[in-house]
Amino acid sequence: MGQSDTGTIPHPVTEELRATMAAAGISHDADLIARILATGIGLGLDDTDRLDLKITSAALSEMRAAFRLFAPYRGIPKVTIFGSARTRSEDQLYRQASETAAVLAERGWMVVTGAGPGIMEAAAEGAGPHHSLGVSIRLPFEERPNAIVGANARNVAMKYFFTRKLMLVKESAGFVCVPGGFGTLDEMFELLTLQQTGKADPTPIVLLDAPGGTFWAGLQRFVDDHLLPSGVISKGDFDRVLVTDSVEAAVDEITGFYRNYDSLRWVGKRLVLRLKAEPTEAEVDELNERFADLVAEGRIESRGALTAEREDDDAVALPRLVLRLNQFRVGDLYRLIRAVNALGSAPRD
Repeated sequence: MGQSDTGTIPHPVTEELRATMAAAGISHDADLIARILATGIGLGLDDTDRLDLKITSAALSEMRAAFRLFAPYRGIPKVTIFGSARTRSEDQLYRQASETAAVLAERGWMVVTGAGPGIMEAAAEGAGPHHSLGVSIRLPFEERPNAIVGANARNVAMKYFFTRKLMLVKESAGFVCVPGGFGTLDEMFELLTLQQTGKADPTPIVLLDAPGGTFWAGLQRFVDDHLLPSGVISKGDFDRVLVTDSVEAAVDEITGFYRNYDSLRWVGKRLVLRLKAEPTEAEVDELNERFADLVAEGRIESRGALTAEREDDDAVALPRLVLRLNQFRVGDLYRLIRAVNALGSAPRD
């Protein structure tokens, strides 16, 4: 633990922390564990308010419980479905959420929900108990997880909305938002904010309505009539979202996003896009022409794993596209990914 990690923590204390970790058998990522412990000691040295300490303690405990819930399913793609807790089972939206979850589960995806009633229960019901995970919130009027996720104890209960939202977003590679109230809109706008600012990796986002519904179409009009003309968002910011009333289109948008694109990683200032199929030279040249505005310097290159990736054994078998991304255009990465998925060399299925 360096000075930047421990601050004013006395040296004998840091030595005792190391000894405690060793006695507990902690060796993997010991530097990060030490930093967490040092932060806790630091809070005590700062004479931190008791309420602040309770918030910190509860948040860490909740995150640990959530990490443990998700850990066994680390290699399985997940989609989070957001929606109102007040939607009834006879509502068309309930059926839309249930059918979407069922099809995604059939294609090997797990479905993550807020574990409550309404749309959350519909999604868990469609996916089935073996393909459902829940992150519930403890509220006076919504205290228990729905029967689907509760049946297999695949649920973690949270006290704080911010830790709950972290886990609903962190673990998923796709999102479906079904019409809902303040909570659903809050979750949807946070997704868009994370994508626009580059604080989260690009992921597919579907705004799914009932057949013939106008809920999300109204949001689209608000974006076009107010947000764009006033200049508070950029042209194309809303293009990353699919607005649809089709279950088939929703599922295709989620799964199709990973047709050729696999994942990304930053290595220093270089952005690495891992693909499922190697592009041709002509395709790389075309990408450079189309997306020159995304490149800060040099060009988009097709190559194998970088040294740092090989050292970490990080998906080394996959072909790559490597570029120095213009940091001001990080929110436009979804455009490049969609183009990569449309290449002739991309897998057909």
